[in-house]
Amino acid sequence: MEVQRSAYLHQFVEETDWYNGIVLDALLPGDGAAWRRLPRPLQSWLRNYLGGNILYLASGFLWCFYIYHWKRNVYVPKDSIPSKRAMLLQIYVAMKAMPWYCALPTLSEYMIEKGWTKCFSSISEVGWPIYLTYMAIYLVLVEFGIYWMHRELHDIKPLYKYLHVTHHIYNKQNTLSPFAGLAFNPLDGILQAVPHVIVLFIVPTHFMSHILLLFIEALWTANIHDCIHGKVWPVMGAGYHTIHHTTYRHNYGHYTIWMDWMFGTLRDPEEDSKKTE
Repeated sequence: MEVQRSAYLHQFVEETDWYNGIVLDALLPGDGAAWRRLPRPLQSWLRNYLGGNILYLASGFLWCFYIYHWKRNVYVPKDSIPSKRAMLLQIYVAMKAMPWYCALPTLSEYMIEKGWTKCFSSISEVGWPIYLTYMAIYLVLVEFGIYWMHRELHDIKPLYKYLHVTHHIYNKQNTLSPFAGLAFNPLDGILQAVPHVIVLFIVPTHFMSHILLLFIEALWTANIHDCIHGKVWPVMGAGYHTIHHTTYRHNYGHYTIWMDWMFGTLRDPEEDSKKTE
């Protein structure tokens, strides 16, 4: 039994090694011998750090180019475009935090490889219907966890004063940009991502899906800070999140509006717009 368990857990190790090889062999010079001599957790952290930086910077620059230059005045009025100084400050804050952010997926991979979580390696082990059911439960619990973590970062005054306020200096449309998505105090950013890891101990989760969702966070947070209201119900898009940055008391949710609707903190951007008119 123990031999079977060890062989099964080794699948996670092989999968992590495969991810490391794809990223680190492509980005680091030489034949890969240098990074392979590093301890395995450090290899994973380095992969997450390099991949995270590339994803954050590439998605941020491409999205800013598209909405502020290529489609200038189409999505964002000229007087609402953030200054270069504001965006550079956001990049600086995010870059300082990035080494710490990358510790979380590294830790989750370590716990998965040790067999401490309910992760499984292949969808074929459970079948697509069960996989989709697990994934739906995973996302609901993550949404619930992020909602309450985010809300408590506002409601508990020391947490707001010493952690979350770093992100909320961007409190007007002309100070928000896709680069603000990861501009947090490092501990704040980690706390808001922790539900992704906690749920691994509750719900059987596909390993690759978990890793992908952590990195999709970088794209999602860029999207909800661009101030463009996509009007896709029930998605917690940028229109809702811009209100959060201006009122501080509404729209704490992450992917959807459902938690805010359930707990009485939802504020609709279209209703806001009608009141203003």
